[in-house]
Amino acid sequence: MKNQKVVLAYSGGLDTSYCVKYLSQERGLDVYTVLVDTGGFEEDELKSIGEKSLLMGAKKHEVIDATQQYYYECIKYLVFGNVLKYSTYPLSVSSERVFQAKMIAAKAKELNADYVAHGSTGAGNDQVRFDLIFRILIPEIPIITPVRDLKLSRQDEIDYLKKHDVKLDWEKAKYSINKGIWGTSVGGEETLTSDKFLPGSAFPTQLKTESIEDIKLIFEKGELVGFNDNNYDDPLQALIKLSKFIEPWALGRDIHVGDTVIGIKGRVGFEAGLPLLVIKAHQHLEKHNLTKGQIYWKEQLANWYGMMIHEGQFLDPLARNIEGFLQDTQKFVSGTVHVRLAPYRFFILGMESEHDLMSSEFGAYGEMNMAWSGDDVKGFTKIMANQTMIYNKVNHIDE
Repeated sequence: MKNQKVVLAYSGGLDTSYCVKYLSQERGLDVYTVLVDTGGFEEDELKSIGEKSLLMGAKKHEVIDATQQYYYECIKYLVFGNVLKYSTYPLSVSSERVFQAKMIAAKAKELNADYVAHGSTGAGNDQVRFDLIFRILIPEIPIITPVRDLKLSRQDEIDYLKKHDVKLDWEKAKYSINKGIWGTSVGGEETLTSDKFLPGSAFPTQLKTESIEDIKLIFEKGELVGFNDNNYDDPLQALIKLSKFIEPWALGRDIHVGDTVIGIKGRVGFEAGLPLLVIKAHQHLEKHNLTKGQIYWKEQLANWYGMMIHEGQFLDPLARNIEGFLQDTQKFVSGTVHVRLAPYRFFILGMESEHDLMSSEFGAYGEMNMAWSGDDVKGFTKIMANQTMIYNKVNHIDE
């Protein structure tokens, strides 16, 4: 009888390597591994990961490039909304998981698979993100999650693979690393504590320069379209080129502490120089070009949008509604932002834009006014004070 098929979301890391060996050896399934590239891999890495999958026992391995879809359906809205979870984390893994799950679901349907699988543990957010998308798009296909179902620790997985003579870089396997264009997450024994920081060697990008350099980031309607003297027709290419350019400064290292979907606190290290640089520059431009009301309501809706993506609810139609609002606010978010790069950090220096509302035509803050008089302000503040003054007098407050 023909073996049953399982499509496994595969990254080449410890968890998914364990899944290949377990599903093929212990469950007797034909394992079809699929790596969904969201912009974090070089060609030689993809080749090496594919070879490892087949050596581990996969029947077939495939790479699906989802970077274009990921940018145009998600990343650009994360920029429009300046989305940083708890003002810290740019949803590096949260956002890409949705697109990986979507592609895996489509492949499972195409292959008429009997099962779909992922390597998430039972203690984090990824299990919810993958399961939710699968339940929505392929509810008829059962989900297998060996690491979660067997309640395995990373050491348990290492011991099992060693027992089956699997050769991996066991020192590197101590850290769980997920790479994508919107940043890299790093998990290890230090992130299981509340007081330790990750060693520098755990981060994928190492410092290569001590220089300080000023650059210009160019935005059109909220999207990065170039930097310095380089302009690109495709904003995604602008991001890719900028990401390579800033690598020597090793920007964006931090640890995020957040609330998981399942209700516990969690820590994750990350390296996200590109998203932090682009979001902070974009936000600076918006401070000059948008009104107070636009900035306020953008922040409220963007926070909710970020939470939806973080919790795997990207397919909820409300997400499309919020994206429409965010897109509409970007009509005049165009200009150039000046940034200074330094080892491990950057500084926003200023901006230039024809849509700058801080125009000297109307006045200079703390210096002079052009569009109103002192008497206008006296009358304005008297009217503004009226209701609170009446409230205080009626209720004998401060008497």
